Amino acid sequence: MSGGGARGIAHLGVLAALDELQLPVGQLAGVSSGAIAASFYAAGFAPRAILKLLLATNLARLTRPALSRFGLLRMDAVELLLASHLGTDVTFADLRLPLTLVATDLIGGESVYFREGPLLPPLLASSAVPILYRAIEYQGRQLVDGGLLNNLPVEPLLGQPGLRVVGVHCNPINHEAHIPSFRRLIERTLHLAINGNTAARKGQCDLLLEPPELRYYAPLSYQRGPELFEIGYRYTLEKADELQALLQ
Repeated sequence: MSGGGARGIAHLGVLAALDELQLPVGQLAGVSSGAIAASFYAAGFAPRAILKLLLATNLARLTRPALSRFGLLRMDAVELLLASHLGTDVTFADLRLPLTLVATDLIGGESVYFREGPLLPPLLASSAVPILYRAIEYQGRQLVDGGLLNNLPVEPLLGQPGLRVVGVHCNPINHEAHIPSFRRLIERTLHLAINGNTAARKGQCDLLLEPPELRYYAPLSYQRGPELFEIGYRYTLEKADELQALLQ
């Protein structure tokens, strides 16, 4: 499950459709917003319940100034929010499904994969957008959003007998986009840069789900969460035959 800001809400729609189609999910791997969706689902939350929690969240709580040269915003409020639903001491072993989260080591310049131990520090790190949020210090590393180097983490799922890899990518390129402001310029630059690290990984998936409608949504369009959920849900139902074929 890729990152994508608000577009990552589409992951919840995908998961809801998979449940409705009674397709078995054996393992999950996620980054950034995909890491959050995957973590809650692996913890046993129903996709529509996760959407309800998100829509009830006061986003102003998540934008408290950090007053630091290392980032504009604190992760404190985000951590409290996640802990209030997942639990303060939750571990990967507590989850009902195997899960891998990916973060970026700023100093080492490499992707770091987490699949055991405490869940919250890797989840926060995977979601810490560089510059916007301060890096997470964990296991002697300075960790930020895993999408910086790997925004479609298929690697943990490859080469396992009987496992079919379905990639869910929430960042299709809008080739007719307008860039009327400096903010949109920054968003577009980051979008193109991050998309560059997914091309080869898309080809390693047995099936890629990439709802084209998502290209019309900005990464901060959280107020349009229900629409984004429905896009992922409808698109996955349309791919039911291809998904069922993977089980053959």
